[in-house]
This record gives sequence, C-alpha cells and structure tokens, in this order.
Amino acid sequence: MERVRDLTKLPKAHLHLHFTGSMRPQTLLELADKHGVRLPEALTGAEPPELRATDERGWFRFQRLYDAARNCLRDEEDIRRLVREAAEEDVRDGSGWLEIQVDPTSYAPRLGGLIPTMEVILDAVDSAARETGLGMRVLVAANRMKHPLDARTLARLAVRYADRGVVGFGLSNDERRGMARDFDRAFAIAREGGLLAAPHGGELTGPASVRDCLDDLEATRIGHGVRAAEDARLLRRLADRQITCEVCPSSNVALGVYDKPEEVPLRTMFEAGVPLALGADDPLLFGSRLAAQYEIAREHHGFDDAELAELARQSVRGSAAPPEVRSRLLAGIDTWLTTPA
Repeated sequence: MERVRDLTKLPKAHLHLHFTGSMRPQTLLELADKHGVRLPEALTGAEPPELRATDERGWFRFQRLYDAARNCLRDEEDIRRLVREAAEEDVRDGSGWLEIQVDPTSYAPRLGGLIPTMEVILDAVDSAARETGLGMRVLVAANRMKHPLDARTLARLAVRYADRGVVGFGLSNDERRGMARDFDRAFAIAREGGLLAAPHGGELTGPASVRDCLDDLEATRIGHGVRAAEDARLLRRLADRQITCEVCPSSNVALGVYDKPEEVPLRTMFEAGVPLALGADDPLLFGSRLAAQYEIAREHHGFDDAELAELARQSVRGSAAPPEVRSRLLAGIDTWLTTPA
C-alpha cells in the first residue's frame, strides 16, 4: 500500500476560524458546568449536532446552538482558555499561522465593554502565541444581522488595535440578510486603517453575493466563496485578482450547502487558478479541524501531495503573516513535499 505524507505535518495557515466555534466539545461541557448553564441536548452528545442551514429555520437552529455555546464564555479566564486551546489544536494540525475571527460585541456585556473585551482577547492571543509558538492574529467581524452603524463602530475599534494584533475586518452571519453595500462605509474605515477586508460571501447564496463583496466592499479575501464556482466569469475575476477564498469543506456539507464532500467545488476553483485557504470554520459544531479539510481534498477530490502543498502555500500567501513567517512556512512546505513519506 502506498504511503502518504502526514497532513498534520504539512505547514499551513488557518484563515477561517470563528472564536466560539473553535472551542473543544469537552471545554464547552466544563464551562457550562462551571457557570451553571443548561446546554441544548444537541451540544452534549458524543457526535456533532445535525445541522442544515439552507433555509431560515435551519440557520436559526444553527445560530441558537452557537449562541448557547457563546453563553458559556463569561469571564477572562474562559476567554484565555478558549484562545490557548484553539492555538494548541492548530499547532497539532500543522498550522503555523492562525487568524481567529471574533465579534467582540458578543462578549462585551460580561467583560466590561468593547475596549476591555478587545484588550482581553488580544492579550490572550499574545500569551497563546508565546506559549505555543503559533503565529496568531485577530480578524474583527461585524454581524450583518445588526445595523451598519454597529459595523462602523467595530471597524474603528479594529483599526484602533491594528498595532496590537488585529489584521483584518470581516462580515459574518446569514448572508441572505442585509445587503453588502450597506456595510461599505465600515469596510472603507477598515481599509483606510490598513486592515484587509474579508467578508463572508458565496456560501448560503450564489455568485452574486461574491460579486457584491468585491464590488461594494473591495474584498481582499472572501469567507467561503464556493458558490463562485457556478459562474465561470466570476472565477476568472477571482483568479485574475488573486482573491483568496477561505473554503471550509466540512462546514459546507454540515450546513447543507452541498450534500457530499465530493460536491464541494475544490477542484473546480483550484484548477481555475483561484487561491484557496482551507478552514475549519466552527469545529465545535462541525466536528473536524484544519487537517481534516486537507484530508477531504486528498480523499474526495484526488489532490496529490504536490497539490496539497500548493493549497498550503496559497493559505500562507493569502494570510496577513509577516514576511519572515511566510518564508519559514513556505520553506517548511517545500521540506514536507521533498521528504519521503
């Protein structure tokens, strides 16, 4: 039987991981017990919950479970534990750089406001990076279910902390709600402050939402973006401009965007020249972390080791990692590929 290289040893960057969704299932149970929180039964089983978010009822259930998990993060100690464990999991999967995505308004009421919350998160990131050796930064994400003025507040907050570890600004939640152009001023504030623009698009809705992210928000990366595969002209545009799409195969299947892993258009996008950065999205709810996404590319899409190495390179190139980190990771990828399995 032919031996294959260990994908947990392949250096890579992780560009699509949500804060609460990065939590270990056991940590969720322990924090719920600590704070006396009663969790929905779907979050207490041995298997990840069954989800399907292609209709509003399904998305509401997904969001309800996410909110229940977030309700267990109540103090600074909880935040520090989550960040440290997210870093540990990424290192275990071969990640050398992590950009974790957070909406600080979700935690601010219990942590004393937006500024204290950002201080706690960024200090936790600094500590986790030192303890694990993982390069780690933060992407602040606005919620498209809220008013665009809230997004502007978050964009200004993100810019304020650009020298403390915030590298980007995003827009998450149900892309069927809220027009991208309503958030154009928030993204302009972020761009003017030197942050990369990485809104979600092309997941629950089609290619038009990706175009909106490009046209209205001047995106430099797209969270998900898989539905762009339905429009050849849009794929060419993404390839020509080298816009990295943060593709999360396990998430796409779990939420019903595609029925099977082999239906996620990884091969289509890769061969069209669109840069890809595989991500785990919300491992707590979807049951798999970063290396498993590369396993999907190998097992369900026939990516050989050279192509998997190129996927890893694309994740590094699409990141906000400083030049010295990029060089180290790219050299590590070459070593992984040239070392016999």
